[in-house]
Amino acid sequence: MKLDRVIAVRNDKTIYRDGDVCVKVFNSDYSKADVLNEALNQARIEETGLNIPKILEVTMVDGKWAIVSEYIKGKTIAQLMEEDPENKDKYIEQLVDIQLSVQAKTCPMLNKLKDKMNRKISQSNLDATTRYELHTRLEGMPKHNKVCHGDFNPSNVIIAEDGTAFILDWSHATQGNASADAARTYLLFWLSGDIAGAEKYIDTFCKKSDTAKQYVQKWMPIVAASQSVKGNEKEREFLYSWVNVVDYE
Repeated sequence: MKLDRVIAVRNDKTIYRDGDVCVKVFNSDYSKADVLNEALNQARIEETGLNIPKILEVTMVDGKWAIVSEYIKGKTIAQLMEEDPENKDKYIEQLVDIQLSVQAKTCPMLNKLKDKMNRKISQSNLDATTRYELHTRLEGMPKHNKVCHGDFNPSNVIIAEDGTAFILDWSHATQGNASADAARTYLLFWLSGDIAGAEKYIDTFCKKSDTAKQYVQKWMPIVAASQSVKGNEKEREFLYSWVNVVDYE
């Protein structure tokens, strides 16, 4: 494997291109279980028929775990929005359409969203009273079994040269309530500093999915709390503000 073309660098992984394949190499201290779970998620999502890069191999590179997938040539929706800001609304609509195509699928072997969120809320640094309120609210939310991406944002969708959309990065995939996934995407727009994009996104999602905005908003504190566990210090402060601004019923 020739790992001399870096496509992206994240906190705990580096992604390379080698011809027609993409090699995601995780840091040496990255959990083996998490790598294998990500590969398993990706394999299971392949079986739903969604357009995703096919997984080819799980291997080790210089003592580090790596996932090898197809390389998809194209541009992410984030790149397209940056290059063509006048058509940003159109790209957000496209993003929502792709997200709804994901949520139209079921994948019974995926982990359950509610279980993951309950675990994350328990791991958070929030005080016991707030954690109790969040667990209670989460328990009262409707149980669904739709495929939820878990990190659905404009940089995780590539539009190939023939116009086909491919969805990347399935490490956070679960099955659960689509509105929780929409709340997560909304917060990701906020975290990237794109407040106008966040508002356009949530309005478009609610309109196209015929979902009440208030219903997605009820998920915000739950999603923010569960997300705060892996965020950096600055992100954590921001996410805690979302947990605290909402009055619990």
